[in-house]
Amino acid sequence: MLPAPPAKDGEPLCPFLTVQEPSAVYNILLHTIYDMSCAHYSPSFEHLVTSVHALKSYGIPLSTRIAPSTPLFTLLLSHAPLHPLELYALASYYDLAELATSTSSHLLSLQLSSITDRMAERIGPKYLKRLFFLHFGRVDALKRLLLSPPHPHAPTSWCNFAEQKKLTRAWALASAYLAWDARPGMFSGPLFR
Repeated sequence: MLPAPPAKDGEPLCPFLTVQEPSAVYNILLHTIYDMSCAHYSPSFEHLVTSVHALKSYGIPLSTRIAPSTPLFTLLLSHAPLHPLELYALASYYDLAELATSTSSHLLSLQLSSITDRMAERIGPKYLKRLFFLHFGRVDALKRLLLSPPHPHAPTSWCNFAEQKKLTRAWALASAYLAWDARPGMFSGPLFR
Protein backbone atom coordinates (compact mmCIF):
# COMPACT_ATOMS: atom_id res chain seq x y z
CA MET A 1 0.00 0.00 0.00
CA LEU A 2 3.04 2.27 0.24
CA PRO A 3 4.20 4.04 -2.87
CA ALA A 4 7.34 2.60 -4.46
CA PRO A 5 10.35 4.74 -3.55
CA PRO A 6 12.51 6.19 -6.29
CA ALA A 7 15.54 4.15 -7.31
CA LYS A 8 18.97 5.38 -6.36
CA ASP A 9 21.88 4.34 -8.58
CA GLY A 10 19.72 1.70 -10.20
CA GLU A 11 18.97 0.03 -6.83
CA PRO A 12 15.39 0.32 -5.54
CA LEU A 13 15.15 1.67 -2.00
CA CYS A 14 13.09 0.00 0.68
CA PRO A 15 9.89 1.93 1.37
CA PHE A 16 9.69 3.73 4.68
CA LEU A 17 7.15 5.96 6.34
CA THR A 18 7.74 8.42 9.15
CA VAL A 19 5.08 8.58 11.87
CA GLN A 20 4.79 10.83 14.92
CA GLU A 21 3.75 8.17 17.40
CA PRO A 22 6.22 6.21 19.54
CA SER A 23 6.83 2.64 18.42
CA ALA A 24 4.76 1.17 21.28
CA VAL A 25 1.73 3.24 20.23
CA TYR A 26 2.24 2.49 16.55
CA ASN A 27 2.47 -1.21 17.37
CA ILE A 28 -0.95 -1.00 19.04
CA LEU A 29 -2.31 0.90 16.02
CA LEU A 30 -1.15 -1.71 13.55
CA HIS A 31 -2.43 -4.60 15.66
CA THR A 32 -5.79 -2.84 16.01
CA ILE A 33 -6.07 -2.12 12.29
CA TYR A 34 -5.43 -5.78 11.49
CA ASP A 35 -7.77 -6.89 14.30
CA MET A 36 -5.00 -8.66 16.20
CA SER A 37 -4.26 -8.68 19.90
CA CYS A 38 -1.15 -6.93 21.13
CA ALA A 39 -1.64 -8.08 24.73
CA HIS A 40 1.55 -10.19 24.60
CA TYR A 41 3.52 -6.91 24.38
CA SER A 42 1.91 -5.73 27.66
CA PRO A 43 1.31 -2.15 26.55
CA SER A 44 0.88 0.42 29.29
CA PHE A 45 -2.45 2.08 29.90
CA GLU A 46 -0.99 5.41 28.77
CA HIS A 47 0.10 3.91 25.44
CA LEU A 48 -3.36 2.40 24.96
CA VAL A 49 -5.03 5.77 25.58
CA THR A 50 -2.62 7.49 23.19
CA SER A 51 -3.32 4.84 20.56
CA VAL A 52 -7.09 5.40 20.86
CA HIS A 53 -6.56 9.12 20.22
CA ALA A 54 -4.25 8.26 17.31
CA LEU A 55 -6.82 5.90 15.78
CA LYS A 56 -9.29 8.74 15.76
CA SER A 57 -6.76 11.16 14.25
CA TYR A 58 -6.04 8.67 11.43
CA GLY A 59 -9.76 8.47 10.67
CA ILE A 60 -10.21 4.87 11.82
CA PRO A 61 -13.74 4.39 13.21
CA LEU A 62 -13.50 3.62 16.91
CA SER A 63 -16.95 2.06 17.07
CA THR A 64 -15.75 -0.89 14.97
CA ARG A 65 -12.26 -1.20 16.49
CA ILE A 66 -13.31 -0.88 20.14
CA ALA A 67 -16.37 -3.11 20.25
CA PRO A 68 -16.99 -5.90 22.81
CA SER A 69 -15.61 -8.64 20.57
CA THR A 70 -12.40 -6.85 19.56
CA PRO A 71 -8.91 -7.36 21.04
CA LEU A 72 -8.45 -3.66 21.85
CA PHE A 73 -11.72 -3.59 23.81
CA THR A 74 -10.58 -6.57 25.89
CA LEU A 75 -7.15 -5.07 26.46
CA LEU A 76 -8.57 -1.70 27.51
CA LEU A 77 -11.06 -3.39 29.82
CA SER A 78 -8.24 -5.34 31.49
CA HIS A 79 -7.01 -1.99 32.83
CA ALA A 80 -10.39 -1.08 34.35
CA PRO A 81 -9.57 -2.31 37.88
CA LEU A 82 -6.54 0.00 38.10
CA HIS A 83 -7.72 2.96 35.99
CA PRO A 84 -11.52 2.89 36.12
CA LEU A 85 -12.24 6.62 36.03
CA GLU A 86 -9.68 7.34 33.32
CA LEU A 87 -11.01 4.49 31.17
CA TYR A 88 -14.61 5.59 31.75
CA ALA A 89 -13.64 9.12 30.72
CA LEU A 90 -11.96 7.83 27.56
CA ALA A 91 -15.00 5.72 26.68
CA SER A 92 -17.39 8.60 27.30
CA TYR A 93 -15.24 11.08 25.35
CA TYR A 94 -15.56 8.90 22.23
CA ASP A 95 -19.11 7.72 23.05
CA LEU A 96 -18.08 4.05 23.39
CA ALA A 97 -21.14 3.02 25.39
CA GLU A 98 -20.24 -0.68 25.75
CA LEU A 99 -16.79 0.12 27.12
CA ALA A 100 -18.21 2.73 29.50
CA THR A 101 -20.86 0.29 30.74
CA SER A 102 -18.34 -2.49 31.27
CA THR A 103 -16.02 -0.11 33.12
CA SER A 104 -18.72 1.39 35.33
CA SER A 105 -18.85 -1.65 37.63
CA HIS A 106 -15.34 -0.71 38.75
CA LEU A 107 -16.57 2.76 39.73
CA LEU A 108 -19.04 1.68 42.40
CA SER A 109 -16.62 2.46 45.24
CA LEU A 110 -15.68 5.84 43.76
CA GLN A 111 -16.51 8.84 45.89
CA LEU A 112 -18.42 11.06 43.46
CA SER A 113 -17.09 14.15 45.22
CA SER A 114 -13.56 13.16 44.17
CA ILE A 115 -14.31 13.82 40.48
CA THR A 116 -12.50 17.00 39.52
CA ASP A 117 -14.00 19.65 37.26
CA ARG A 118 -11.50 18.75 34.55
CA MET A 119 -12.44 15.06 34.73
CA ALA A 120 -16.14 15.95 34.69
CA GLU A 121 -15.59 17.96 31.51
CA ARG A 122 -13.75 15.02 29.90
CA ILE A 123 -16.56 12.64 30.84
CA GLY A 124 -19.25 14.98 29.60
CA PRO A 125 -22.81 15.51 30.84
CA LYS A 126 -24.37 12.39 29.31
CA TYR A 127 -21.99 9.88 30.88
CA LEU A 128 -21.57 11.86 34.10
CA LYS A 129 -25.34 11.67 34.56
CA ARG A 130 -25.20 7.89 33.95
CA LEU A 131 -22.47 7.53 36.57
CA PHE A 132 -24.42 9.52 39.15
CA PHE A 133 -27.61 7.59 38.44
CA LEU A 134 -25.69 4.33 38.75
CA HIS A 135 -24.60 5.34 42.25
CA PHE A 136 -28.01 6.66 43.28
CA GLY A 137 -29.76 3.60 41.85
CA ARG A 138 -27.50 1.23 43.79
CA VAL A 139 -28.27 3.06 47.04
CA ASP A 140 -32.01 2.99 46.35
CA ALA A 141 -31.90 -0.73 45.52
CA LEU A 142 -30.00 -1.44 48.73
CA LYS A 143 -32.53 0.51 50.76
CA ARG A 144 -35.45 -1.33 49.14
CA LEU A 145 -33.83 -4.68 49.92
CA LEU A 146 -32.93 -3.77 53.48
CA LEU A 147 -36.13 -2.09 54.56
CA SER A 148 -38.47 -4.96 53.74
CA PRO A 149 -38.44 -7.35 56.72
CA PRO A 150 -38.25 -11.12 56.29
CA HIS A 151 -41.60 -12.78 55.65
CA PRO A 152 -43.11 -14.57 58.65
CA HIS A 153 -43.26 -18.32 58.61
CA ALA A 154 -45.49 -20.82 60.32
CA PRO A 155 -44.84 -20.85 64.08
CA THR A 156 -42.57 -23.58 65.42
CA SER A 157 -41.75 -24.65 68.97
CA TRP A 158 -38.62 -22.44 69.10
CA CYS A 159 -39.84 -19.57 66.87
CA ASN A 160 -43.42 -18.51 67.59
CA PHE A 161 -45.27 -15.37 66.54
CA ALA A 162 -43.82 -13.30 69.44
CA GLU A 163 -40.25 -14.25 68.48
CA GLN A 164 -40.94 -13.30 64.89
CA LYS A 165 -42.24 -9.88 65.99
CA LYS A 166 -38.99 -9.33 67.96
CA LEU A 167 -36.98 -10.29 64.91
CA THR A 168 -39.00 -7.92 62.71
CA ARG A 169 -38.38 -5.02 65.13
CA ALA A 170 -34.66 -5.82 65.30
CA TRP A 171 -34.53 -6.06 61.51
CA ALA A 172 -36.27 -2.68 61.17
CA LEU A 173 -33.81 -0.99 63.53
CA ALA A 174 -30.70 -2.53 61.96
CA SER A 175 -31.84 -1.94 58.38
CA ALA A 176 -32.80 1.68 59.12
CA TYR A 177 -29.34 2.23 60.60
CA LEU A 178 -27.65 0.73 57.52
CA ALA A 179 -29.94 2.45 55.02
CA TRP A 180 -29.43 5.87 56.60
CA ASP A 181 -25.69 5.92 55.87
CA ALA A 182 -25.72 3.70 52.77
CA ARG A 183 -23.58 4.74 49.82
CA PRO A 184 -21.98 2.82 46.94
CA GLY A 185 -18.76 1.04 47.84
CA MET A 186 -19.57 1.06 51.55
CA PHE A 187 -20.04 -2.71 51.76
CA SER A 188 -17.23 -4.06 49.66
CA GLY A 189 -16.15 -6.93 51.84
CA PRO A 190 -16.60 -10.59 50.90
CA LEU A 191 -19.75 -10.80 53.03
CA PHE A 192 -21.66 -8.65 50.53
CA ARG A 193 -20.41 -10.10 47.23
